[in-house]
Amino acid sequence: MCSITATEGSKSLNKNTHCGNRMKLTSEKLPKNTFYTSSHYAANNPKLLQWRKEKTDHYNHANLVDKALELLKERIRRGDSLAYFLRGQLYFEEGWYEEALEQFEEIKEKDHQAIYQLGVMYYDGLGTTTDSEKGVEYMKKIVDSPCPKARHLKFAAAYNLGRAYYEGNGVKRSDEEAERLWLFAADHGNPKASVKAQSILGLYYSTKEPKELEKAFFWHSEACGNGNLESQGALGLMYFYGQGTRQDTEAALQCLRAAAARGNVYAQGILVEYYYKMKFFTKCVTFSKRIADYDEVHDLPTIAQVTDCLPEFIVRGMALAAFYHARCLQLGLGVAKDEARAGSYYSKPRAQTARRILKHPLSAY
Repeated sequence: MCSITATEGSKSLNKNTHCGNRMKLTSEKLPKNTFYTSSHYAANNPKLLQWRKEKTDHYNHANLVDKALELLKERIRRGDSLAYFLRGQLYFEEGWYEEALEQFEEIKEKDHQAIYQLGVMYYDGLGTTTDSEKGVEYMKKIVDSPCPKARHLKFAAAYNLGRAYYEGNGVKRSDEEAERLWLFAADHGNPKASVKAQSILGLYYSTKEPKELEKAFFWHSEACGNGNLESQGALGLMYFYGQGTRQDTEAALQCLRAAAARGNVYAQGILVEYYYKMKFFTKCVTFSKRIADYDEVHDLPTIAQVTDCLPEFIVRGMALAAFYHARCLQLGLGVAKDEARAGSYYSKPRAQTARRILKHPLSAY
């Protein structure tokens, strides 16, 4: 087995996210419309919004969805124009993308939120074949719209357009235009702007060449302050290694533990490595097993959707956990020595990924 240090592990797993590729980004979720999330609308339509609650009981949730559809059908019959969009959004959130696409297409001339969702769906190929150019066209309509009803969508649409320029899908690739659009979307750290853009700027400035780590730290700080989970973990790493800021292990652990508790899998993986390095082997074994086994109970897209963290970093967290759990089993650290079980964890695809990356230490996030 290859021999490495714990410090090399986290640094190399934070290896420039390009690695021959570019960051694989995700779309910004539909921003909330203050009208139908307001207490006034909720008070007048309590049953209509029940379907948005957590899906803790599949049977009850299915019943709620059926009832919501019945209520929406009745409200559409009565001429409630918003009900058309809400029905499409219900379809979207349930993963019934073909039905959602059909509903949004029907009302796109009258509803900016439908245009936004169509932009996301065509760009990401949800309910239809991928059509990046069409997705970009719809997002540009939102950004360029003078209509006050589109105002709450502009920052998110600008983030999505920036993603298109960064990825070179639907438009000619341009990092400069992506950066310009993300800066607009981030709006100087405004919590009501695109917090996702603020976080992505942090990642962008720490992976571009040459790196601009002070800017990366600034944007991760802004995004973290606005609740972004990805950036909370990134700040922990930047404090750990003094990148873009002074080195501060206490602040690093505070950020990483808080991010880990909220579900940031990469932060969890970094803590596993920290426990290994500090020889807290019993804690390392317990924590690493739980994370390494995530793929047995959760699929990657679900974790990414729930946490709004990039899949790339979720994979890296699971890779670290699998590798260090195997290491502990192999050497009998904090657990009875068991080379057979160690081999099963080393053979996990995630651990194989870790072992490849571990050979090339580089700077963090």
